[in-house]
Amino acid sequence: MSTSHSCYPVMVPFEDVLFQVRKALQVGPSLLYGLLEELHEARVFSTPFYRSLFKDGGQSLAEILFNDEEDLARRLSLPIWQKWDVSQVILDSALNIEEDLSAFLNSPDAESQDMIDTIDSGLDLLPDQLVSDIIDSILSEDYFEDILDPSILEDDFNFPCDADTACTLTSENAAILDQNITRKRKGKDASKSNKTPTKRNRKATACLESPPNRSTPTIASEGNFHSFNSFQHVLQLSSIPPITNITAFDSPPFLSPSGGSALQIIQTSGSLARPLISTVVPFRHTYVIVSPQPVSPVTQILPVSPAVGTVAPPELTVAVLPVGTLSDSASKGLPSHPVDTLSPTKVDSSNTCVLADGKPRKNIDSPPPKPAAKVRPEAPKCVKDFIHRAKPYIRNVCSAMRGGLGMESHYIDMHLIPRKLLIKSGKNANKCLEKELVVLSDSERKKSQLDRSQVFQNNLPRPKHSIAILGKTGVGKTAMIQRLCLDWASGSLSQFQFVFLLDCKNLDLKKSSYSLKHLLFDLSVSPRCEESDAVFKHVLSSPEDVLIIFDSFDDIKDFEGLLQAPAKSPKDTKYTVKQLFSGLFQKEILPGCTLLIATRPKEVLNQVLRKMDSLLELCHFSPEDIELYTTKYFRDSSIQEKALQKIQNKKYIFSICSNPLLCWTTCFLLEHQDGNGEALPSTLTELYQKVTSKHLQLASRENSSLSNPKRKEIPQLCKTAWEGFKNHNTHINIDGSPELVDYCLKSGILASYGRENHFEDLYIQNLLGALHSVQSKQVNEKMLLAHSVVQQKKRKVQGESQDVMQSFVTGLLFQKARPDGVSILDGNVDVQAKRKAVETHLLNLKLNELNPARLLELFHCVYETSNAKFARLLLKKLPDNLSFCGTQLCSSDVYVICHLLQHSTTLKRTFSINLQETSIPISDLRELVELKCITSFWAHTGDTIALWEDLHHSNNELNLKGAIEKFTLNPLKATQGHHIENLPLLVHIHREKKLPMSDFVPTLNEGVPALRHLQKLEFELGVQNGPEMFPKLIEVLPSLQSLQHLDIEKNKIGDSGAEKLAGVLHFLASLKWLNLSQNCIGDAGVKKLAKALVRVPSLQSLSLYGNLIADNGAEELALVLPDMKLLQDLDVKFNKFTDIGAKKLSAALKNCTGMKSLELWNNCIPWGVFEHLHQQDPRIRSL
Repeated sequence: MSTSHSCYPVMVPFEDVLFQVRKALQVGPSLLYGLLEELHEARVFSTPFYRSLFKDGGQSLAEILFNDEEDLARRLSLPIWQKWDVSQVILDSALNIEEDLSAFLNSPDAESQDMIDTIDSGLDLLPDQLVSDIIDSILSEDYFEDILDPSILEDDFNFPCDADTACTLTSENAAILDQNITRKRKGKDASKSNKTPTKRNRKATACLESPPNRSTPTIASEGNFHSFNSFQHVLQLSSIPPITNITAFDSPPFLSPSGGSALQIIQTSGSLARPLISTVVPFRHTYVIVSPQPVSPVTQILPVSPAVGTVAPPELTVAVLPVGTLSDSASKGLPSHPVDTLSPTKVDSSNTCVLADGKPRKNIDSPPPKPAAKVRPEAPKCVKDFIHRAKPYIRNVCSAMRGGLGMESHYIDMHLIPRKLLIKSGKNANKCLEKELVVLSDSERKKSQLDRSQVFQNNLPRPKHSIAILGKTGVGKTAMIQRLCLDWASGSLSQFQFVFLLDCKNLDLKKSSYSLKHLLFDLSVSPRCEESDAVFKHVLSSPEDVLIIFDSFDDIKDFEGLLQAPAKSPKDTKYTVKQLFSGLFQKEILPGCTLLIATRPKEVLNQVLRKMDSLLELCHFSPEDIELYTTKYFRDSSIQEKALQKIQNKKYIFSICSNPLLCWTTCFLLEHQDGNGEALPSTLTELYQKVTSKHLQLASRENSSLSNPKRKEIPQLCKTAWEGFKNHNTHINIDGSPELVDYCLKSGILASYGRENHFEDLYIQNLLGALHSVQSKQVNEKMLLAHSVVQQKKRKVQGESQDVMQSFVTGLLFQKARPDGVSILDGNVDVQAKRKAVETHLLNLKLNELNPARLLELFHCVYETSNAKFARLLLKKLPDNLSFCGTQLCSSDVYVICHLLQHSTTLKRTFSINLQETSIPISDLRELVELKCITSFWAHTGDTIALWEDLHHSNNELNLKGAIEKFTLNPLKATQGHHIENLPLLVHIHREKKLPMSDFVPTLNEGVPALRHLQKLEFELGVQNGPEMFPKLIEVLPSLQSLQHLDIEKNKIGDSGAEKLAGVLHFLASLKWLNLSQNCIGDAGVKKLAKALVRVPSLQSLSLYGNLIADNGAEELALVLPDMKLLQDLDVKFNKFTDIGAKKLSAALKNCTGMKSLELWNNCIPWGVFEHLHQQDPRIRSL
């Protein structure tokens, strides 16, 4: 009984399909349209999806492929992955054709090359008229039936040439050729009326709308498949004078009169090495006319069961072979359609790291040349006048900062960090591609810093049309935008004629009556334009000269469908702001313009993150920047010194001053303190209470009409702030109280944005909202816990805003004495009941189940309470292993963690802390490591080595010894390249017993303890990054003499990698568990491994699941199996050996009394044979 491959779903990891699609996109341009067409005909692509590929913002498919290959690959991968059983054969066919064609074109044999060289010296070209007649003949007949008829060449022409001599075509022979072709065509035309139409003619293909650049894909009738063997019918022409510089994407299509598939003339990159027709060998540009040939699809059939009728269970016939590698000899003999399978013991969690700025394409057949610099057309007088007025207008608007400070006098230039994306794939990859920013190490951040002048620089082949500046609240995104606008106004950004600055706080996002012209000229920061129509016309004609900036982009509230229903026309007036942004971003309108977006990370851009051309994170203030800002804020040198001293004396305040907004807030409070001896607050809650109170006092002093009577309306303001927090809205609308609004505007609590008023910043709004939630009876305990307290697993809707709210609520509830701050305390409110409810909730949290981000939030809340007793209660419940992995830590975060852990000394608690992927600065890492309660830590290897060098250079040998001894790597789970990249340097330190830039270090007398004690290593870089990083792992392994668990599953190391591993296995004397599943290892690799495995006497478990081991490899394993005395479990399922190899292993198993299981089922073993082996020895298993 035969079983069709498509009867059962094949569980193929999405990342492997994506890898295959990326490879397929590297095929020659002439095959790309055919590949997409065949996938459509096989119903992998729906017709709307297929049409959408040729309507992407007016770009041709070649432009899309060049500009955003990764985006195209991901768009194609999802439908291909969903119908992998059909798509697999099509992709493999495309890759095989490309490989064969490249070998044919680029590897001429000596005989053909000699013939070409001979003809190069004296071959006459075909006459133009002859070429024209040949093309007419092709287009008037069924494909190439005439021109490729061997009788034309063999019967009608009697050219004097033999097999070893090149033919020279004279003008006389050319005339004979012309006459014969004309005679045949006339004869054919005479009989054509009586000829029955062929099947191909009856099934005429329907031609879609031509894609850009006039390259027309065709859609065949249902059930008709086209293979990629389209080079069986090719006409090669030496010279076609009317056609110059035609590529596969530019050539106009020829349609046969019968309605068949389109034909294209394609110019090759050079002369073909072999003549495709044995009459004419070109020596100049070569043009190939390509026509698809319909064939029937081939169905993959699994091996049938034995004649006795015993059938393998369905759960065993579903899985098929893993993807092979074309570089290994074992894989070259495989069928052309291997499929990956999931390991039964482990779900793949490999990650693919993608640069936000994109990657240059590799192995492109003909990379498009860089476009010549466009000459900017002369602008009309009205345009010049508008630009002349716009620059001083923007300079005037953007010169002011908060609090009346000036950009020129108070702005601190800050660095930007290019960020990457970590695109995770897993079980839900078909539903959503989860996108996260990769957290860089401190050393990586310092190496990649950019300054403001490099924001728009682009050294990559793809355009840089969309840029996002990311940063938390108060980090200075708006100030950076203003500074860039000032640069343009001063002539620094000469690449842009126009800059349109849009503040999303000013935009009505629900109104549907905006046009692009209205958005740019009426809603942006620009002067009134009397001749806006003429200027707008010029803008449309030169979009590459336009910069559009969306500041405060996180104020867009409705993020769902952000890129849906984009604006299509620049003149239509019925669009929302969201639709206009979507049209600009997707290049539906004003294609070629540059978009700059300023927003908070992980709140708004989830839908557009991977589509951005550049992601830039704005850095915080360094300690030097804090000092510089303080000196700029206070003009008097004596005040400068005192203010800086006060800030530095309060370590927490100094740490939060790395945020420019909080630094300004601190300076504002110092400026308006009543007494010089007053100390700064020690918590964020207390700081903002005093600052808000000071704002209100100053407003009252300036205008006596705004004094205490109006302050009685503050509860209404707090209620509005609370409602805005719940709705993720900073807009304020207090009906019936214009005096209160005016009071708040003058006090600096509110800011006016056009016709709307918003809270000045997130901290002020959240403090007022926290006051309402704590001191108002309108918010009960249940509502308070639901909205403003750390939750175990509940999804955070408000993002960063909720973090601040949680800190303020706990700070207000646990405050011992009310400071000189804002209060709306209602006498009927039982604050103690709310405090007890929050305390009970926090103590009942399962701290060992909190993710790193929630654990950090809890630490901040506990710090805000300033309650040592409560802190000790929570410390008792903390797990021994603390992990902040993946959560970016700033200086204030590290201070809070250290402050809380210091209480653990009285409790005699010790902790291990994971600081991987936290971006923790080296100075802060030093503070954490020096804590006595920290017994071990794991941080970025490069940063750890930098910390050791810093301690060594400062002659702090005691702390250096502690830092070396506390550092650990166990267990090491390498999921990204940097987890392995720095290990060779660590091994060098371990062997040489000294740091890179120093002499012998006594502390390293016994090497690096982290390497000596490493017992478990999981190498999970995946099929893309695994082969590249595997040599570094091989370099490290000999030093890991305590290693017991080595997992290298699914890294595609192949036979070459297996051979390298075999060379170092004898160093791993303690190895007990080795997993080499799904690595494309064939017989050659197993032969090397088998000899090396005997030299690992401690090995107890070996997995070679899902490789390419055939009978010879199985025999090699069988030979050494009895010598592996401690081996208990061997897994060789889903390989390529037949019943011959299975019997060899079964026979060897009889001599292995200590083995508990041998799993060897695969589709090449008849089920009846397997059952017989299992009956002989029950240790032989299937799954």
